[in-house]
Amino acid sequence: MSESDSKRVVVIGSSFAGLTGALQLRKLLDKKHEVVVLDPRDHFTFIPSLIWLPFGARKAEDVTFKLEPMYAKKGIRFINEAAAAIDTDAHTVTTTSGEEIDYDRVLVATGPRLAFERIQGLGPEGGYTESICNLEHAEKAAEGWQKFLENPGPVVVGTAQGGSCFGASYEFLFNVKHRIKKAGLEDKAPVTFVTAEPYLGHFGLAGVGDSSDMVGKFFDKNDIQGLPNSVITEVRDGEIDLESGETLPFAYSMIVPPFGGVDVVTGTPGLANDAGFIPVDSYFRSTNLPEVFSAGVSIAVAPPEKTQVPAGVPKTGQMSETMAKVAAENIVADLEGRARWEMPMDELAAVCVLDAGNSGIIFKAEHVLDKSQEADAHLMAGPQAHWAKLAFERIFISSRKRGHIVL
Repeated sequence: MSESDSKRVVVIGSSFAGLTGALQLRKLLDKKHEVVVLDPRDHFTFIPSLIWLPFGARKAEDVTFKLEPMYAKKGIRFINEAAAAIDTDAHTVTTTSGEEIDYDRVLVATGPRLAFERIQGLGPEGGYTESICNLEHAEKAAEGWQKFLENPGPVVVGTAQGGSCFGASYEFLFNVKHRIKKAGLEDKAPVTFVTAEPYLGHFGLAGVGDSSDMVGKFFDKNDIQGLPNSVITEVRDGEIDLESGETLPFAYSMIVPPFGGVDVVTGTPGLANDAGFIPVDSYFRSTNLPEVFSAGVSIAVAPPEKTQVPAGVPKTGQMSETMAKVAAENIVADLEGRARWEMPMDELAAVCVLDAGNSGIIFKAEHVLDKSQEADAHLMAGPQAHWAKLAFERIFISSRKRGHIVL
């Protein structure tokens, strides 16, 4: 196909980065070129809302929509399968059913592998802790929450070493505390937060403005114990062991796991680093394979500072969409001779809303990974954060369901 006038771009994954990348490609590419999307899920999940699902504030149908009808309207072929292999010599992607798809460029946006197995007893599948990293896990966390309400006790929330989704664990923590207060269970359910971060409010970004002070005040106000620099060594039924020697009892626990690379990424020669993530240049193109691009959680990002406990760099939905848009622009540049768009990693901005049930924290920072200069950061705490997240949820889901992206 590469020698004909018609070109094909294959997008692997259809969460924030994959969805945005596919729609941007279709918008920019001439109609004679084809965009194909692969994803094992037939629906898009608005993952930021999964913090509410365990408490009954959302159901699956509130935070998901079917992918195939939306893609069909946009002239994008959707294959409801995962990618099993990428052959960068033959320029093919093989699906789990064995179909081989030729490509001229490929955009890898798989997201991470949830590496629960790195910590014995961690996770909802064969372990003792809950997760809100995907829809199925959040639904299981809802079942666990109902059992907790019937037999309340200590609660432990956090992010394990090697994880990077710190915002989600903070949001879930604040919502758990909010729900405990509403249920009148504060005397029975003390709350502890364990995190790989060197200090509260670090977020894997070496802090954002005065985030440490603001988060610390939230903890003090809500009587939450914070344990930064924590390494979880083992989880048993009702107990979490830390490397410090401390054992934390729990009646309910949600721990964001370590992240790793998915099989199709780690199994492609020259694509992933030792941690399973894809090194990219300032065009979001693989540093080793120039016809492969990547965006979102699947890319490798060096942390802005070394920490005592491994703490990954978060790639928020907003950051992932920005990466995907840049990658799509540069794929089009390759195929149609357009000017390239260069965006060094330290030019990425971050916008995050940490919901706390009826309050929260909003932060926005330019050049969030560039610690050579003071970040232009803006933080705001109060009920407006909760309303901002509700508004964003509605706007995002309704626009993407129609195939519209607003960046």
